Amino acid sequence: MPIDDDRGRQGGRESGPAFQTISEVARQLELPPHVLRFWETKFNQVKPLKRGGGRRYYRPEDVELLRRIQRLLHAEGYTIKGAQRVLRDGGVEPGLGRGMQRDESPHARQPEVAPSLHKELLEIYEDLLELRRQLTAVRDAGADRPPSAESLAPDGQTT
Repeated sequence: MPIDDDRGRQGGRESGPAFQTISEVARQLELPPHVLRFWETKFNQVKPLKRGGGRRYYRPEDVELLRRIQRLLHAEGYTIKGAQRVLRDGGVEPGLGRGMQRDESPHARQPEVAPSLHKELLEIYEDLLELRRQLTAVRDAGADRPPSAESLAPDGQTT
């Protein structure tokens, strides 16, 4: 059961629990609790309150920081060292990268790409998506051995 205090209320309205347990946060982020405990060891900015018996209670700002770490690691492809560097160099303000405005999404910013490379990059991206789809299909089919290169080649091409 989440702990609630005055920080969870604004103008008499409930804005959400002021503190959440590790199970609640893990469920929200769709991660196992052990991942959150591991991130605590790798990211010194993550400091949940610890009560009797070592139970962890996360504040809303802790949850936002964990979302940022999750996005850096899982969506943006950073390594742990890279994500540590981003948080250290770019600050730990939840959800904002270095040099970003508050109304700007990290996915809205795209690097400048020469027009001649744009088409080629899109083709590579589409090939990767197709390979991902094929690998997922093989995994979901429960294959006992890896597929051959020929079975994964698009449009009957051989490698």
